[in-house]
Amino acid sequence: MNNINGKNGIIQIKEVIKRFPVGDREITILKGINLNVKNGEFVSIVGPSGNGKSTLLNMITGIDRPSDGDVIVTGREVHQMSENKLAAWRGEHVGIIFQFFQMLPALSLLQNIILPMDFARKYSRKERRERAMHLLEIVDLADQAHKLPGMVSGGQQQRAAIARALANDPPLLVADEPTGNLDSASAERVFDLFSKLVEEGKTLLMVTHDKELARRVPRIVEITDGKIARDEYRGDN
Repeated sequence: MNNINGKNGIIQIKEVIKRFPVGDREITILKGINLNVKNGEFVSIVGPSGNGKSTLLNMITGIDRPSDGDVIVTGREVHQMSENKLAAWRGEHVGIIFQFFQMLPALSLLQNIILPMDFARKYSRKERRERAMHLLEIVDLADQAHKLPGMVSGGQQQRAAIARALANDPPLLVADEPTGNLDSASAERVFDLFSKLVEEGKTLLMVTHDKELARRVPRIVEITDGKIARDEYRGDN
C-alpha cells in the first residue's frame, strides 16, 4: 500500500484488541475497535480516564502494537513494520503533540524544532533553519526562538511543540491532552491553531477531557470501556 489516504481513509482501525498483562492475568483495554478517519478530518476522542483513549493513539502512532486486529495509517500497516521502519515512517508521516510538551530543556525552541528535521534528513541544513523559523512565526513565537523552553510559558511551550510536530510536514497530527496543562486563554490559542491546520489540509486527532473544546470539533468519538460508544459527525462548528 502506498496511497497516503489508503482506500478508505488516512486511518483504518479494524477490529483492534489490546491486552496487557497484570500480574498473573490479562486485562483487555481495547475491545474490537473499528475506526476510519478521512484525510483532512478533525476528530476529538473523549471518554473516561483509563478507558483506552491514549492506548488507541499509541496504536495509530505505532508506539504500541495491537494484540489482534489491523492498524493501517497513511496506507501502511503500522503494526507489521520493524522498529527501524516504524521510526522512519513516524518521523515523516505523524506529528505527535504531548500534554507535557516534551521539549528538550537544554536546546532552544529553534533547536527543538530543527531536531526532527535532522533525524529525517528531509531538508538541507539551511532549509531546516529557515523552515523552523517559519514554523515559529506561524505559532507566533519567532521572537522567542533562541530562548530555552524553561524561559517561556507553558502555553508558549505547547505552541512550540506544535511547530516541532509540523517540522517534517506530516499529513497526520495526533495530540494527547494538548491543553491539559494550559490556562483557558492558552488552550484557546492552541485550539485555534489546530483549526487552522485542519483548514490547510492536515488530519488531526485530539484526545481531550475538555468537554467545551470537544464540542467544537466537527467529529467526536467517545470511547467507554474499551469500545466506541459514540461516533458523531456534526459538521463544521
